[in-house]
Amino acid sequence: MFYIATQNLIQMKNTIKVERAIKNLTQEELANKIAVSRQTINAIETNKYVPSTVLALKIAKLFKKPVEEIFILEKGD
Repeated sequence: MFYIATQNLIQMKNTIKVERAIKNLTQEELANKIAVSRQTINAIETNKYVPSTVLALKIAKLFKKPVEEIFILEKGD
């Protein structure tokens, strides 16, 4: 049997939904601007998918913010 110590897991949260609202962008519009699917944006926003470094950089560049202001690492429970 294998156990995972959840207190050591790191989760990545993001502010993409908030940033989209500020720029008045839909998921589809953001997806088109960075050449991914709307489903990818949804999965990132809901923390079901961690984007690649390149994709995270594209998103940060589009919002004109440092990547660490868009993506935040949090220690799990």
